[in-house]
Amino acid sequence: MSVRGRVPELWRRLDVTVRDLPLGVLLLAASVLPGLRGNGTEIGGLPTRPADALAVVAAVLQCLPLALRRRWPAVCLALVSLGFALDQLRGYHLFAGTALPIALLSTGSFLERYRRAVPAAATLAFVALSAGLYRRGSDEPVAEFVTFYLALALAWGIGAWMRSARAAEAERRGRVAEDARTAERTRIARELHDVVTHHVTAMVVQSEAARYLTAAPERLDATLAAVSDTGRRAITDLRHLLDLLNPDHGTGEPRTPAVGRVLTLVEQTRRAGQPVEFTEEGTPAASTGSSDLVAYRVVQEALTNALKYDHGARTSVLVRHGETEITVEVGTDGSGTGAASPGGSGRGLAGLRERVDVLGGDFSTRRPADGGFVVRARIPAGNAS
Repeated sequence: MSVRGRVPELWRRLDVTVRDLPLGVLLLAASVLPGLRGNGTEIGGLPTRPADALAVVAAVLQCLPLALRRRWPAVCLALVSLGFALDQLRGYHLFAGTALPIALLSTGSFLERYRRAVPAAATLAFVALSAGLYRRGSDEPVAEFVTFYLALALAWGIGAWMRSARAAEAERRGRVAEDARTAERTRIARELHDVVTHHVTAMVVQSEAARYLTAAPERLDATLAAVSDTGRRAITDLRHLLDLLNPDHGTGEPRTPAVGRVLTLVEQTRRAGQPVEFTEEGTPAASTGSSDLVAYRVVQEALTNALKYDHGARTSVLVRHGETEITVEVGTDGSGTGAASPGGSGRGLAGLRERVDVLGGDFSTRRPADGGFVVRARIPAGNAS
């Protein structure tokens, strides 16, 4: 990091009182300048008197407590107000009086407790100051005091508005963060649904078939091997999914299943007893964003439903790669049976429809008159994942 970038970083690490102190020091230095002496804030019309030791006290009380304006705003306002009262009652009219509206603005912006009691106490203090100025011979009309009070109230109001704006922004950011967390949880839930439903359905179907193959050891061994292979694939996919929850998941093998892995999915479904005809047309694009994952999930969910509700039926899978979109079509002919189905929640297809809609594509399902079902999706390519 360069020196230019390191200085602001070091400044931000300092305590807030240290960062607020320079403003008070600057006002204090300005108060002793000959050109500004006696030309500061004036209320009550008392004659200006030369500076003395109490003038120094008044200047310090008004300026240096500004270092506390964010850490302890009520203390800051009390000390600045005390210095301002001493300044006006003694007739110094120091430039340091400018600190009062700054203290009021900061208190309105950063005070967390006693937000009604503090302005009420400040109002009583202003009334007492006004009475003290009249006792010292002030001839200013009441309207002048009211006008000055309204100006101070405006400073408080601006601070309160700034506090409300910060709270609204914090609430908005909180809502955005919560929406992002909800979306991420929903996405992970969909991924879990897709992975678990497909693999577990295939394992259930294969296990059911194995019960009837005890007299054919070769076929039984092949079926049990398919169950074991499906379980290993389920574990692999679940590990890929759980990597998403790891902040260091950006390294290692890709977690997004490419459309090219659809053939592996088809082979797995075939081993579960589903005759699947797979056709892939066109050449996959070099970069499809999240479109390839959605296409993979469409095929996965459709084949899962084929195993559930049309087991043993002839099934076709078509994946067509275009220049700007991926088209997926999966269908069965209705000649199978749903006896091996472990049942389902119906959320899989609904989740796929939402995914495709987010990418600006089309998703549809239909049941032909001769039975079976057809799932079709058109997914624009090149969307950011």
